[in-house]
Amino acid sequence: MTPAPLLAAGLAAPLADGKKSAAVTDWAARLGWLVGLVLFVALVYWLMREGWKWRGTLQGDLPELPSAPDGPGEARLALLSMSGRYHGSTTAGQWLDRIVARGLGTRSRVELTLTDAGLDVVRPGAADFFVPVAQLREARLDKGIAGKVLTEGGLLVVTWQHGERLIDSGFRSDHAAEHTEWVDTLNHMINKTEGAR
Repeated sequence: MTPAPLLAAGLAAPLADGKKSAAVTDWAARLGWLVGLVLFVALVYWLMREGWKWRGTLQGDLPELPSAPDGPGEARLALLSMSGRYHGSTTAGQWLDRIVARGLGTRSRVELTLTDAGLDVVRPGAADFFVPVAQLREARLDKGIAGKVLTEGGLLVVTWQHGERLIDSGFRSDHAAEHTEWVDTLNHMINKTEGAR
């Protein structure tokens, strides 16, 4: 063997015999950190829940939501209903002031039906409600409502009067191309109702 390989072999032997890193044995510290993290997440969740309940208490003056009449009238659109998502309701003109009272803060699937009597909002797993035509104020396309931001015009926002409060409710159709037809039909209906007063 030449001197170079002998030298390399001589240096490698002590390195191979050297100590390896110690195994992790401080399980108490790891468990302490894990329990601390779980408690922190639970605290944050509890604070969010309390904030939601507090907001509902502040909005306790909101009257019960109206339900659909027995005979809602003939459907106004070629499609009798629009399937999509209900993204929530806010105080009109204040897209971050979410309304949570009476279940209006619960996001859900939705079936909208526009009739001569008004707008029927059916939400599986959440409270249904009905907006009489006399309470409809405006329909428009928008890009966001409390906690949900979409592309420009990606949200159908319906403004309606409930008690003393003006409310914006945000909907998104499974077929966004339907939004424009809904806005046009709703605004035509609202203008016709206001003209008849």
